Amino acid sequence: MNRIPADEVWLRPGQVAERAGVAVSTLHYYEQFGLISSRRTAGNRREYRRDTLRLVAFIRASQTLGIPLARIKEALDDLPHEKPPTRRDWARLAQDWRADLDRRIEALTALRDNLAGCIGCGCLSLTACPYANPGDVLGAEGPGARRLLPPDSD
Repeated sequence: MNRIPADEVWLRPGQVAERAGVAVSTLHYYEQFGLISSRRTAGNRREYRRDTLRLVAFIRASQTLGIPLARIKEALDDLPHEKPPTRRDWARLAQDWRADLDRRIEALTALRDNLAGCIGCGCLSLTACPYANPGDVLGAEGPGARRLLPPDSD
């Protein structure tokens, strides 16, 4: 059985949207933002390479984790555009993101473990907490939730 290479299979926006679980308008937005690309047919219709499905899945998963589209675009800009990214390309992207994801995991874990206490403890620079932040000493360290921020976030 002969397989057609992914860079030779083109899908209509509705096909990509249905398979990716997004609206066609989302594809257009991603394209306008420079995250994905399409070509135009002789009838001036958009078509996306089949590997766009993987890109959209990556974009959606990244957004779910709170990663901004600008950061996602930076990562995708490092992937090849003239052909579908290879397993090695994706591995390189994953390695590049590892430290950032580890920091996000640490921050989310700290938020999960300390949120209830931090709301009332004064780490949000409230001056009224007599328990964990008397005299609002954490306020001198800077703005925001000081106990929830990673140590190198200043």
